[in-house]
Amino acid sequence: MSPYTGCGHACRYCYITSYIRNGFNPRVKEKFLLHLRRDLVKADLSLPISIANSSDPYTPPEGVLKVTREALRMLLSFDAGVIIITKSNLVVRDLDILCRGRFTVSFTITTLDDSLARVLEPYAPPPSMRVEALRVLCKAGVPCSVRIDPIIPGVNDDFDSIKRIVSLVAELGVKHIVSSTYKAKPDNFNRVLEAFPGKADLFKRLYLEGGVKIGGVRYMGEKLRYSYMKMVRGLADDYGLTFSTCREGFRDLQSSETCDGTHLIPRRG
Repeated sequence: MSPYTGCGHACRYCYITSYIRNGFNPRVKEKFLLHLRRDLVKADLSLPISIANSSDPYTPPEGVLKVTREALRMLLSFDAGVIIITKSNLVVRDLDILCRGRFTVSFTITTLDDSLARVLEPYAPPPSMRVEALRVLCKAGVPCSVRIDPIIPGVNDDFDSIKRIVSLVAELGVKHIVSSTYKAKPDNFNRVLEAFPGKADLFKRLYLEGGVKIGGVRYMGEKLRYSYMKMVRGLADDYGLTFSTCREGFRDLQSSETCDGTHLIPRRG
């Protein structure tokens, strides 16, 4: 479920621009709340609702428009189970709703380095603000997971950096880690090359020469992807967190009931 078409965070690695025109120009879907209410009346609410997988529900215009907040009110009234996927600390604004309903929040944190994040995710709130938001949510009892996604070779893939993320969020009270590697499409690949020109040869070797094409998307080779995911799984184990990697398909590494964190949605009653 996406209140917005497009996302204003303009992350270099984002795939949204490959299928949405003006993908970095967020706009509210026409009559969104009206259509949402109609859909909820008919929906099978035994299934979880994900908000949102491509366009952040807390994209910058949400601070003024509050469409996501009204959607959450509606979802609360239907007792729907919801996972909120975001990079924005604005989610804390809606803590009054989240504490009363069946909500879990999944925060994307690709690095704890604010300066690196400004290059990777130019208009998203910095990691330091996301960490503080996680602290508030966990303290209030809202179940949270963290997405270390994507891992980009030579950029945010070193062991110590990922360990710092896992250890910090475990200390805050996060229960689950999701991770996957960067997937290259022509538009986002060009942006990543532009952002990290010194890594261009590495990216081309891993994705264009040694990678594989799956469904129109360039992946790194399976052995390398598996080694990254095994590393993150090991760190999750070390800090008592469950782990999954939805987009890689390595089911043997999954230690949780679901891959996306929807198992953290509070049960009815």
